[in-house]
Amino acid sequence: MRTPVSDPSAARRAELAAFLRARRRDVRPEDAGIDPLPGRRNTPGLRREELAVAAGVSVAWYTWLEQGRPADPSPDVIDAIARVLGLDPESHRHLRRLAALAVPEIDPMTTGIRPQLTRLLEILEPAPACLIDLHFDFAAWNGPFATIWQPDTLPVDRCNLMWLYFAKGTAASMSVGWEERGRHLLNQFRAAAAEHPVDPRFAELVEALRIESEQFTAWWADNRVERALTGQIAIRRPPAGIIHLDVTELTIAAEPALTLCVQVPHRESDNKKLHQLVGSG
Repeated sequence: MRTPVSDPSAARRAELAAFLRARRRDVRPEDAGIDPLPGRRNTPGLRREELAVAAGVSVAWYTWLEQGRPADPSPDVIDAIARVLGLDPESHRHLRRLAALAVPEIDPMTTGIRPQLTRLLEILEPAPACLIDLHFDFAAWNGPFATIWQPDTLPVDRCNLMWLYFAKGTAASMSVGWEERGRHLLNQFRAAAAEHPVDPRFAELVEALRIESEQFTAWWADNRVERALTGQIAIRRPPAGIIHLDVTELTIAAEPALTLCVQVPHRESDNKKLHQLVGSG
């Protein structure tokens, strides 16, 4: 007896159908700005007819979609359904995956940093720590980071980790081992930019950095890429002297467009120097 071969496409369509049915039950017509159809409602949430009309598709076609039948939904249709269902960004991306469509890019935060993340930066003191977004723009930082790296002295449209490293006269451009760290950082930035090839912020930053820094222009031409940066850096800051810091980067699960960068003293002697520096800052 032959064992049936599972059909991944059918399994995905079934999961898509189950997801749509479940989310539809969660939405009342008034929540979606829809005038309810007349008649008795046997189930909670939207009716298929109401959702289909609001999304601009035929009821028959949408019924096929909820039955797990091949329907080949377009990105515009899936996005319209997500809008009617009021899906949050992560649920919207999940719907796209179930429909075998490209997942939309994660939008940078536009509503400010959550208080929990601000408190996290404070708790990490005296270790320097900051949050950067997908463009390497600084989103927030704690006191020790400000003392060492002075991001608040950068122009508003250049408050960016790459600008900190490659612009003339910044705190990072005068650091010990600047060249090695800067090269690794540029390779990481290139990898991030490659994931968003039509993003205007990346394009604008690259052009500005080429004008600002001959070193950036030379290294950019190497076409090397790297992923998350860890390792050790050394900084020279009077009156403390040279301080060695272990660098760790962590993605924030609740805010995937943000990365937490923490610089922890490598040895106890570095910790004492850091306390001295922060205390005098």
